[in-house]
Amino acid sequence: MIFYREERLALFIDGANLYSAARALTFDIDYRRLLDLFSKRARLIRANYYTTLVEDQEYSPIRPLIDWLDYNGYRMVTKPIREYTDSQGRRKVKGSIDIDLAIDALELAERVDHIVLFSGDGDFRRLVEALQRKGVRVSVVSTVKAQPPMIADELRRQADNFIELADLAQHIQREGGPHSQRNRDDHSSVDEDEDDDENDDS
Repeated sequence: MIFYREERLALFIDGANLYSAARALTFDIDYRRLLDLFSKRARLIRANYYTTLVEDQEYSPIRPLIDWLDYNGYRMVTKPIREYTDSQGRRKVKGSIDIDLAIDALELAERVDHIVLFSGDGDFRRLVEALQRKGVRVSVVSTVKAQPPMIADELRRQADNFIELADLAQHIQREGGPHSQRNRDDHSSVDEDEDDDENDDS
């Protein structure tokens, strides 16, 4: 990883995408360790975590994780999504945090030197390009070691630096205890059933 101790750093985490990448590499993330790792590399200004929640769901399985992150150094950005059944009887989900993440990153660009984007979604290539035009260095965290690779090639090529998630595993994986990604089904009800057009590049 290429970091400078005095640079102002911000983390932007696409929660469902990062969870899927870690699951493909068969490890669970400890978010306290993740925050500690990057706090030691630079002046960490902000750590934003983005995720969607199903509307009208009495209890979400990711709520304990969201609450823990909210109290432990992360800024949580959640967005409701709508579940519906299409004409073929298939369960679908409408909703995305992509625009929220992009707007927040562009608004923060003037106050940071380096943004680390935790996502492999190719839709973020234009965001990375826009941030670079503003003078911000952008690193992308995802994996090419999963089958299939979890990062879109155009996003990897646009980034200033690609960080292989598998190489971070020894620093950020859960070693036991409650402060990590909760259970392995936390995001599955959302990220596996989204509309095809939302997952084409991820």
